[in-house]
Amino acid sequence: MTRWQLSRRRLLEGAAGAVVGGVALGRARGAHAAGKLSLGFWDHWVPGANDVLTRLCHEWAEKEKVELQIDYLPSQGNKDLLTIQAEAQARAGHDILSFRVWEAASHAEDLEPVDDVMQEILARNGPVNPVVEYLGRQDGRWVAVPSTPGSQLKVPCSRFDLLKEHAGLDVIAMYPPDGPANQELAAGWTWDAFLAAAEKCHKAGYPFGLGLGTTSDSVDWVGALFNAFGARLVDEKGGITVRSDETRAALDYMKRLAAFLPPDVIAWDDASNNRWLISGKGALILNPPSAWAVAKRDAPQVAEKCWTHAMPKGPRGRFAPYLPINWGIWSFSKNKSAAKSLLAHLSTKEAVRQFVAGSHGYDIPGYVAFNDFDTWREEEPPKGTLRHYPAAGDETYSIAMAPAPAKIAVQAYSQATMTKMVARMIQGGDNADKAIAWAESELEGFMRT
Repeated sequence: MTRWQLSRRRLLEGAAGAVVGGVALGRARGAHAAGKLSLGFWDHWVPGANDVLTRLCHEWAEKEKVELQIDYLPSQGNKDLLTIQAEAQARAGHDILSFRVWEAASHAEDLEPVDDVMQEILARNGPVNPVVEYLGRQDGRWVAVPSTPGSQLKVPCSRFDLLKEHAGLDVIAMYPPDGPANQELAAGWTWDAFLAAAEKCHKAGYPFGLGLGTTSDSVDWVGALFNAFGARLVDEKGGITVRSDETRAALDYMKRLAAFLPPDVIAWDDASNNRWLISGKGALILNPPSAWAVAKRDAPQVAEKCWTHAMPKGPRGRFAPYLPINWGIWSFSKNKSAAKSLLAHLSTKEAVRQFVAGSHGYDIPGYVAFNDFDTWREEEPPKGTLRHYPAAGDETYSIAMAPAPAKIAVQAYSQATMTKMVARMIQGGDNADKAIAWAESELEGFMRT
């Protein structure tokens, strides 16, 4: 399994960029003292988080004398993805759009290169995490700028009281509020331990709320589990590799785990697990802190018992499900200079800090050096509940369908090939080999389109 590691070469590139960074941003901030700019941003789940982005955009626009139009596009119902497809076909629309996961890589040919902007940003901020670079840099050029708003990890948000009472797990001792993970205890936090805890909490009437539907929350965590077992559907050259012992092991595990989940999880969307936690019915979900943030307002008795922490470890490692969002500028934009200047403004350390604070710690910056803001240590209730939300230690960033080429990966991701394999087993009666054969056929079809 490919492990996303920062090479020494990439670190040196970031430092070297400082020598020429001022020139690069000078080009990005060219003559754009007037005109219009149309922005299509991802609509944040956390109440109030959009306000920070709107304010920073208008502060820039007032200074630069640019007229802005800002639209927030929800991922619920895939309105953001439908907008991307419609504008790419019409070659008209917003100047800047938010591109979830594989979308920027898939539309690389339609996006304006942003190497000049990224050169300056990397010189200031340091290197990005490997998934961000993997998706945002295509064929040797940057096609998108990392968006802090919306970029997220889908790691356990646990009811520490229920896990301790019914499963004998003390996640606060494992991931304490005032320091790094307890390595001895965390070593026992494996997918086998996760399965045992799921069974015990199910028997106690508090099942884990893990979606197995076709939206990103489901696809992302199942993709991380596949990575933890060493299962990948397609290799980096486009070869179909789904038929393997690793895939069978992952599917076997999923079938056993599904027996302890709510019966309707195959129909869940990205809001379902949030509602499950807030209702008080579940002992654990895999989600960024949006459910906890809403619980603070609507169900404080739930929020004060939540603890966000690292993923379980599998045979190939501990993989944290990452959903990055990138900002792209269409090649047909009529105001590319202003668009680049705005993205540079939204990528300063101070802007990123405000995004993290405004989202109550939901947003995970793509920049490695920015994962230590005070927000994650100070958010409450309870204090320190998000201390272990950013990936650290032995956690590896995971992106579902990597290392497949983008044109194949975006189809398998959007069609939820992984979760559909699981659904065919737990609802359709397929065994692992039949589910794998179905997936092979699907993947072959994606390669022909």
